[in-house]
Amino acid sequence: MPCVEEACVSGGVEHVDIFPSVQTFAARAMAEKLDLISKCIRTFPDFPTKGIAFKDIFPVLKDPKALAAVTDLFEEHVRRAYPQVDLIVGLDARGFLFGPLLAQRLGVGFAAIRKKGKLPGPTLSVAYSLEYAKAEAEMQEDAVSAGQKVLIIDDLLATGGTLYAACELIKQQKAEVLGCLVVVELKYLNGSEKLQSAPVFSLIQY
Repeated sequence: MPCVEEACVSGGVEHVDIFPSVQTFAARAMAEKLDLISKCIRTFPDFPTKGIAFKDIFPVLKDPKALAAVTDLFEEHVRRAYPQVDLIVGLDARGFLFGPLLAQRLGVGFAAIRKKGKLPGPTLSVAYSLEYAKAEAEMQEDAVSAGQKVLIIDDLLATGGTLYAACELIKQQKAEVLGCLVVVELKYLNGSEKLQSAPVFSLIQY
């Protein structure tokens, strides 16, 4: 009678798994989602200034499957690596597109960091440099509570200035930054080196 689960080999019996493992299915599903996201990202040279290769993530939002893939992959990572997270903080402005979706999936709150002058009431602010400009990030004083465990989300990591400022704002409020999540990371700009105390998780790297 043929054996479907075991095969006889010299010196003993070797187990043969006739079904792909759960890990294989998971890896395949992840690869398919990453491929879908990657195909939706466009590059515009010399925008907003000459020498900048702008990564446009808006086609991801236009494709419901791609947007769901982004949220799925972030959720899977956070549930595995940071089950203790209390709050998702999104950066102005494209962090607002992904942050609330992830926060809702995780059952936690969402808070915003905006450009200076956009928020009412008492605020805290930190100045920072972009790859093509200078700016100032601002957050309402009561947006984060002392001791909360926070993940920061944005669409892209370039030089790391924006995320660094966000981390400093969170620390000013005596909360803990668990890490940073981005859809796209420009590895050649070494932005993650500026965020040494905050691990960076990126879906797509260039």
